[in-house]
Amino acid sequence: MNLLKVLAKVGSMTFVSRILGFVRDTLIARAFGASMLSDAFIVAFKIPNLLRRISAEGAFSQAFVPILGEYKTQRGFDETHALINRVATWLGLILVVVTLLGMLAAPFIVTLIAPGFQTNPVKMQLTIELLRITFPYIFFISLVSMAGGVLNTYNKFGIPAFTPVWLNVSMIAAVLFFADYFAEPIKVLQNPSKYWHGPCLWVAFYN
Repeated sequence: MNLLKVLAKVGSMTFVSRILGFVRDTLIARAFGASMLSDAFIVAFKIPNLLRRISAEGAFSQAFVPILGEYKTQRGFDETHALINRVATWLGLILVVVTLLGMLAAPFIVTLIAPGFQTNPVKMQLTIELLRITFPYIFFISLVSMAGGVLNTYNKFGIPAFTPVWLNVSMIAAVLFFADYFAEPIKVLQNPSKYWHGPCLWVAFYN
């Protein structure tokens, strides 16, 4: 494995992602400004992202990737494949439960995170709706994190590094081309395309 090549690939994808993230934030600010809509979106999107950083990219990755590397090195492909399937199944089931609970508890979560929103019932209701739309993101992004760990273990670094780029591209395209088709344009930022990372990563792994 060429370390310099890997660093260049991952670094370039990260750089592109940061540039597109800046473009995304600029377009969102231009489209919605410092308004009730942008406040609601920021709060709704922050909560699944916080859970992702704590679980998917935190404790889970630190525990799973070393074990997977050990299986890959010391055991055969079949045992490694069985481990991935078992972990993915249990992780998926747990995430379904967490996602459903999060959607049901959205009013309580918004009240806890943004108590000031209670003074504006319209903003509060919009934030709850956006959170319920966004919460499945934790399901998909956690599986993406697992798939990325698997691909990195097999020295496939390009696609995991590219996934944040796809998220930013999908949100930029949504703001530019589809916002006008929504009765509440801010909901375009919850577009389904940002959930496609997982299938792409798993296809890359099995190929």
